[in-house]
Amino acid sequence: MAQYPLPKFHFQVEWGGSKLSFTEITGLDRQVEVIEYRAGDFKEYHKIKMPGLQKFSNITLKRGTFKGDNEFFNWLNTVQLNTIERRDVVISLLNEAHEPVVVWKVKNAWPVKVQGSDLKADGNETAIETLEIAHEGLTIQNE
Repeated sequence: MAQYPLPKFHFQVEWGGSKLSFTEITGLDRQVEVIEYRAGDFKEYHKIKMPGLQKFSNITLKRGTFKGDNEFFNWLNTVQLNTIERRDVVISLLNEAHEPVVVWKVKNAWPVKVQGSDLKADGNETAIETLEIAHEGLTIQNE
């Protein structure tokens, strides 16, 4: 049987027990910073490279704007001086049977930016709102 890459358009997002629909998700990446080091008594004239701290990009989620749905703005309003309502987020890429195939687990996410749709009098596009979240960890699982 032939193996094909998974399509990227069939996915779901869960947090706090509820499933939300989005049109686009970006920023599912993680990096390891490089530490360069050279001891004074190395016989070779170059630095060695070692893994350092991990770094995670902010995740951007986009979805249509709905009347009376202010959840993102309400979440952003929970940001106080040094306190925030943190949430774990689960993003799943689904197969044809709507089962998770690849799952990204985001740890301790909180909103850093909520952006309403741009408005144009001569446009006919759907109003899209954007949520940008910071987090403390991203793991990936293949189901």
